[in-house]
Amino acid sequence: MPVWQRIYEEINDPNFVLICAAEDTGGEAAAGPIFDAANPTYIQVIDENHLISSAFNFVNVPSAAWIDETGQIVRIDEGTYSMLHSFGEGEQAISFGTDVYEPALKDWVAKGADSEHVQSAETVAGNIRQHSSDQQKADAAFRLGNLFRMYGQEAKADQYWEMARELNPDSVNFIRQNLTLTEEGSAGETFREMMGAYVSAGRDYYRPLDIKL
Repeated sequence: MPVWQRIYEEINDPNFVLICAAEDTGGEAAAGPIFDAANPTYIQVIDENHLISSAFNFVNVPSAAWIDETGQIVRIDEGTYSMLHSFGEGEQAISFGTDVYEPALKDWVAKGADSEHVQSAETVAGNIRQHSSDQQKADAAFRLGNLFRMYGQEAKADQYWEMARELNPDSVNFIRQNLTLTEEGSAGETFREMMGAYVSAGRDYYRPLDIKL
């Protein structure tokens, strides 16, 4: 988040609105301190039921959509890291993120529809993941699980969360949210092993960026 604050300040355009959504069932108690520590001046939203991920059918965070002044989506559904990241050492080292997304975003803010990074309506339509019947059921099950957990019915909550994962196994959001309830958290060893398995299998949980600078 501090990196996005820097980017927001550097863009410094009143017509550019940055909305950051924390997909976290822990609500204010979990996400609030992270926002407070970053001290962002852009809009922050805490999305306990992952409604935003569901609406855009995002499977992992961070993801983003660019929406122009007419309300049209002009870019969507890809890994939107603000910088390169890495962890681990030697053969266990894993790198992720990108150093091209930030300049592409700045180019779009400066040039609008003339930016080469704006996607055509056909490309955007093709990149929006369509909801299958099972994915819609998964979203409903996930929210039911959150409701049961809110009222202290942990067994029922786990039952519906597991149902959501089975119905939509490609949703890394569901997996990582479940991991927040463990001691290791959403970016611990289990998540790193999962990332390593994706990399080893040559499988992308993000659509690869088509940005070239």
